[in-house]
Amino acid sequence: MNVIIANEQQAQVANLDIDVIKSITGTYAANEIVEMFRTFFYSKMVIDVTALKNYNNIHTFRTISEGLDPDKIVFFIPEGSSLCTTKFLSKLVTLGIYNFTTNLDGVKYLLKKSNTYNDVAHIQKAGGGVIDDPLPTSDDSPLGGIKYSAGQGLMARTIKLGVRNLTEHSGATTLIYMFKKELTAIFGESKVIAIEVNKNDFEFYSDASMVSATSENIRSMVDRYSGASVILIDLNDHADNTICDEVIYLLEPSVLKLNKLTKKTKDVFGKIRDKKIILNQNILSNSDIAELEYEAGIKFFYHLPPLNDRKKNEVVASLLEKIGLIKNSDKSETSKMIFGLFRR
Repeated sequence: MNVIIANEQQAQVANLDIDVIKSITGTYAANEIVEMFRTFFYSKMVIDVTALKNYNNIHTFRTISEGLDPDKIVFFIPEGSSLCTTKFLSKLVTLGIYNFTTNLDGVKYLLKKSNTYNDVAHIQKAGGGVIDDPLPTSDDSPLGGIKYSAGQGLMARTIKLGVRNLTEHSGATTLIYMFKKELTAIFGESKVIAIEVNKNDFEFYSDASMVSATSENIRSMVDRYSGASVILIDLNDHADNTICDEVIYLLEPSVLKLNKLTKKTKDVFGKIRDKKIILNQNILSNSDIAELEYEAGIKFFYHLPPLNDRKKNEVVASLLEKIGLIKNSDKSETSKMIFGLFRR
């Protein structure tokens, strides 16, 4: 079910053939929208930007991107408005906002398939992606004021990615090892750190940049590596996710592990329905996956088959790209068009 927030473009938005759980009309401050929908469950949100007070101010979009999940929001921008410039749109990309368009077909497309950084990187590169007079950001904001660069590695500050097993022994340690190899090839050995909490499995990799911490000293350990580009954190039984900018959850689909999970944690899928859930070591057919998603009431963020951790796996790079840590350097001519996004 979807949310619609409309104002001047209400007549156009009304033509969207989608299920709507809540629709509001008028103009609202960005923080009002965040408070209204921070705990509200929805699939996607369409925001007619004319419904935003001060929509010409990039900090209005910053407030929304830090308070709500920008991957679930489609910004509908009036064609020909002052926002339709490479400079302004590149600032949206810098904030982690990738889903914006000036026409109804674009809205329909983005409701079905969200953009990744790779889809909009050309806009950021063309516009510079610099936000003038940046507002101060707190450490506990969802993106912590993240800024992206235009290179293959996207981070301009330390990004902390947490990995947590939902079902027992679902492969977090091995996946982090493969993540680290992929990211190290891009950022360099000293710029990618892996930390496991309350375990010592990393010592078997004999890698000085894969270290162990406890729940008591994990924050100080993360601070120690503040010069890194990426810190990968195997959360294990550490309950606090706030040390991370993003957390992905691994689920292995065997009947035994799923039954153990649901017996151990009541309404487990209801609690993580809006999270990034990876179906790991997956050997299910597409129909089996669809059935599992229906029964659990969730949508998998990605599927990973059983992998050989001794070699490079393109599917791991694709997952990192979807998460937003790297981008594919291969681009079609269409994707290079500055306003190609708006022609969808």
